Amino acid sequence: MNSSLKNQFDGIIFDLDGTLWDSTGNVAQAWQAAVNGVDYITELMTQEKVRSITGMTYDSIFDKLFPNLSTEQRAEVQALCGKHELEILHEKGGELYPNLDETLSYLAGKYKLFIVSNCQSGYIEVFFKISEMEHYFMGHQCYGTKGNPKAENIKDIVTDHNLKAPVYIGDTMGDYDSATKAGVPFIFANYGFGIVENGQIATISNFSELTELL
Repeated sequence: MNSSLKNQFDGIIFDLDGTLWDSTGNVAQAWQAAVNGVDYITELMTQEKVRSITGMTYDSIFDKLFPNLSTEQRAEVQALCGKHELEILHEKGGELYPNLDETLSYLAGKYKLFIVSNCQSGYIEVFFKISEMEHYFMGHQCYGTKGNPKAENIKDIVTDHNLKAPVYIGDTMGDYDSATKAGVPFIFANYGFGIVENGQIATISNFSELTELL
């Protein structure tokens, strides 16, 4: 592990899905309940399908999943999915990655910590409720707040908290692209849902490796 990254940053901004936890199983269950409530969708909402779109903005997800629906139908099913998703996650949550609490505790002692995700409003708050780890984070931003792309939300965190040397940690090519557009270096979490072959300043295979790297 390259130790040259220690003490180079003043803030760490995390992606959520595929980086801090995996909620795809319960999200698939929620979305299936939602589509069961309409008569114009017959396909199954599987965990694999949810993982394939993780990291996209919430609007883009439904454009990709249901390109043949009318605008009105797509808006209806998106609203139903969002409602069922927050309900089931409030009850069951997601799977926290191993050593999350211990690693965040270590990192929070050295850096300012944040979350920026492409999720709907309320989703990060559910993660905080389930994980009981909100106290480690100084702020968060999501697509659902203003409808802005992830790069702009990363920039907002950097500006709002006066970060001089932040780093972004995520698990997809979309995360890398967003960090790059925001002018922030990127660490790739390869245990998540995506593939990033080039451009990252480091790669981690499990979350606890961050204590050695940073």
